[in-house]
Amino acid sequence: MLNVWLWALGSVLLVSLISLIGLWTISIKDKLLHKILIYLVSLSAGALLGGAILHLIPEGLESMDGTVSFILILLGIVLFFILEKVISWHHCHNPKCEIHNPKSIGPMILVGDGFHNLIDGLIIGGSFLVSIPLGITTTLAVLLHEIPQEIGDFAVLIHGGFTKKKALVYNFLSALTAIIGTVIALLISKFSETFIIYLIPFTAGSFIYIAASDLIPELHKEFKTSTSVLQVLFLVLGIVIMYSMKFF
Repeated sequence: MLNVWLWALGSVLLVSLISLIGLWTISIKDKLLHKILIYLVSLSAGALLGGAILHLIPEGLESMDGTVSFILILLGIVLFFILEKVISWHHCHNPKCEIHNPKSIGPMILVGDGFHNLIDGLIIGGSFLVSIPLGITTTLAVLLHEIPQEIGDFAVLIHGGFTKKKALVYNFLSALTAIIGTVIALLISKFSETFIIYLIPFTAGSFIYIAASDLIPELHKEFKTSTSVLQVLFLVLGIVIMYSMKFF
């Protein structure tokens, strides 16, 4: 059992370290970084939609009644709507300020990603309980899934007003929920299996809300034709990457 714990915790730590992929931007000048941020936001929106619709929702429908699954999806959307309202009220004390507050995007993406990473940790821990080879395969699949998403998340945090250092730190802290998920799975595997089932569609709802309500409206602020075309391409690329993960 100790061997399983070492494999599982080592693997999930490696997955969490992927959140530090934003380090590559440290050497990039701020002017250039802000030029490419909008495309990375597009990539993140596509990855969130693809992850929710192509992975999380089908997985939830396989595990529970369809009506219950869709209620949990709606619950995720509603709760994140409430969360954004609370964050917006905190940042906006002027009655004339815009309804959509870009500063709310950062906290929203951190909470949503935290739920997602928690699920990843539960899945990794559960797979190692079955067998170490299955755990390694699952970890590789999660790693491939996380790379484009973490790049996009880092871009969204910068776009939402975070400094590079703060974006790296908060993104890494959000990623550490994967370790919590793995520990839960290893300690109480029977409970964590049920927990995963109900958490999956809820997380799908949060992903859909963040992509459709926060990220995509940001993309509509750019009107230049060439920029718009590249935004669409990166959005589709995010979806395609998530679709390709179905084969791993």
